[in-house]
Amino acid sequence: MRAWTRALAALGLALLAQPAKAVTCESMSVEGSRYTICEVRPAQETLRLFLRGEGGQPYGNFSALETALGARGETLVFAMNAGMYHEDRSPVGQYIEDGQEEMRVIATPGPGNFGLLPNGLLCIQDGSAQVLETRAYLAQRPDCLHATQSGPMLVIDGELHPRFLPDSSSRYIRNGVGTSEDGQRAVFVISENSVTFHEFARLFRDVLKLPNALFLDGNVSRLHAQDLGRSDLGRPMGPIVAVTAPKSP
Repeated sequence: MRAWTRALAALGLALLAQPAKAVTCESMSVEGSRYTICEVRPAQETLRLFLRGEGGQPYGNFSALETALGARGETLVFAMNAGMYHEDRSPVGQYIEDGQEEMRVIATPGPGNFGLLPNGLLCIQDGSAQVLETRAYLAQRPDCLHATQSGPMLVIDGELHPRFLPDSSSRYIRNGVGTSEDGQRAVFVISENSVTFHEFARLFRDVLKLPNALFLDGNVSRLHAQDLGRSDLGRPMGPIVAVTAPKSP
């Protein structure tokens, strides 16, 4: 556990050294794996989901979203792919954007990572964000302005997903999101090398100290971070989670 403790201390010092701002992105290395970690404060930033442009076609990439935002006087501060989708880029599970539901909740087991229950949702409300396991989401029925479903859950109430194996040989570039208990921190992570589910989940639980975390994808993992001068290219995406801001005069 010493490596995790050193990594947590290093991350804390790095964040303290940064000027106060609501989106911070940092790189860190834990047990030989490299990660980029972006922390969003939903009460201070406009955190939301995007899927389709004015013509009804999915944005598909950060550049298209950035162009659309620029036309209305906004800039793309941060973005990440935000859940699994079909070939036409429509969401596999629950998807809500600006309070409008496009796809219902899928609560049954199925093939692939999405169906590896328990899965969950990222629910964005006014000034807060929560990762919720699907059954808890259905029981609570929170009033989400934006919501996207993906799976599997990485961390559920402080416990790793029960199907994750410490000695797994399944390694991919992975991205996910975890939230604090009070909903005031949403932490988005992308691995810079292939990692197992167990390694990825332990990062959220043991290093970032987040009680709930959700896997977003492992075949399509993309990050746009204005703070880092980074905007990944690759296969067309479905849902995108983003932080936007007014353009500077």
